[in-house]
Amino acid sequence: MSIFDEPKIDCHNHLFDPLHYPYRSDTLYRPAGQEIGTLNQFKRVMDAYGVQHALLVGPTSGYRTDNRLLLSALAEGEGRFKGIAVVDHQISLLELAALKEQGVVGVAFNPAGEGLGVMNDAAGLFGKLAELKLFAQIQVQLDQLVELLPLIESSSPELLIDHCGRPDIQRGLEQPGFRHLLKLADSGRACVKLSGMQKFCHIDTLFEGTQAYVHALLQHFGPDACIWGSDWPFLREQSRVDYGPLLKLAEQLMPDADVRRRVMWHTPRRLFGFA
Repeated sequence: MSIFDEPKIDCHNHLFDPLHYPYRSDTLYRPAGQEIGTLNQFKRVMDAYGVQHALLVGPTSGYRTDNRLLLSALAEGEGRFKGIAVVDHQISLLELAALKEQGVVGVAFNPAGEGLGVMNDAAGLFGKLAELKLFAQIQVQLDQLVELLPLIESSSPELLIDHCGRPDIQRGLEQPGFRHLLKLADSGRACVKLSGMQKFCHIDTLFEGTQAYVHALLQHFGPDACIWGSDWPFLREQSRVDYGPLLKLAEQLMPDADVRRRVMWHTPRRLFGFA
């Protein structure tokens, strides 16, 4: 059985539909052209590649705290989707609980795209996420994780670390950011997304460039704390990225079918409550 026939959950992707859900006027980046990906387009991609469920991630580009498109997709999906929202740090516990009732399982933080300053007043929100058993999803790059350790260690929400921590592949496994990411496995409350490799490695050398990092993450976290995502529709990429080759890359990086089944099916079902 090939990866195309195996059950799969895509745990990192975005929706952009400016025709029906216009972007915020103050957004820092406005996805256009091939970056636009509507719900109907994504469902066709999922159906073509045998992807049963998806974790939809609210983007900081275009929409940021405007979650209307995300919530509409969750409602229309009738259980096929769960969501990660972007919210103001001052959101109330009641408002967060209302998002959870609609299928939101966590909140996204993007210091990789917005700088570490975006985390300055996040402690209170982290506490609310822990209280509601919602995930704090964090996208860091290079050594940013080191600066966030005091916040992470002083709070207790479950963590999702995006895109393998986005290391510098020229610096090896011992670079501080990646080394501390591996140590997070010992906390028992962190999971990592084996996703977005094209964000830190050239598209033509994804297997050679990322193999050591993915192997280290699987070894430290284990398949029960790793999940897979495509990053569709591939925002800000400078060269062509396609869904099918990324699935074949996952098959190469995880040649053991049992490991793939756990990472791409059993673990996200358990974490996010997919039927």
